[in-house]
Amino acid sequence: MTKIEILNQINFITSSLIGLNLSEEQNFPSEKDGSIYISGNHDISISLKNIPYSEIYSILREDKNYNFKLIDGALIQIQYSYNVEGNLKKYRLAFFPSPSLEEFQNNSEIYEMDEIYADIIQKNIITTPIRFDFDSENNSIIHHPYSHLTIGQYKNCRIPVCKPITPFIFMDFILRNFYNTAKNKFSEELNFDKTNSFDYCIHDLEKKILHLSIA
Repeated sequence: MTKIEILNQINFITSSLIGLNLSEEQNFPSEKDGSIYISGNHDISISLKNIPYSEIYSILREDKNYNFKLIDGALIQIQYSYNVEGNLKKYRLAFFPSPSLEEFQNNSEIYEMDEIYADIIQKNIITTPIRFDFDSENNSIIHHPYSHLTIGQYKNCRIPVCKPITPFIFMDFILRNFYNTAKNKFSEELNFDKTNSFDYCIHDLEKKILHLSIA
């Protein structure tokens, strides 16, 4: 996948979510020197610091350090970096759910009347951040796979992923698993092309442990 293809996918996702009123606030991506990033002066390391998740979320939200904020307050970050040869260097695809449904508590009637909110107002939901990372340089077999999934900010949680993924595949994963009602209601508008031309990067030893695979 080229840098332009990735940039176009992010723009398309953003426009689609705006059109369906699934995004409350958004920042269209910027591109410079091979990097596709969120406009503004942001501290990208804040989410890795050893502070309570509620503080991390608040800082990201207040600094508008996200591509878009979903209807329930969840924040999405999509950042890619390419080298001078045009090859993928690294990416960061993150989902930061809101630690509290403050908006729901203040306007519960609105949420309860619209079925697209069905997945996010359940009382037994535990908010869990999720991050997909890829790094072509900083890696080691099993301990730090080239492409991996981190769940819940656990320092050593790096579940191998067989290859890098696209913004379309990432957002399909988030919507399908955490906003399934909205995904089904707007199935045509949110039917993102999941073609993935990135090369496989998983090591043979990583294939022998539990990992994620996609064609």
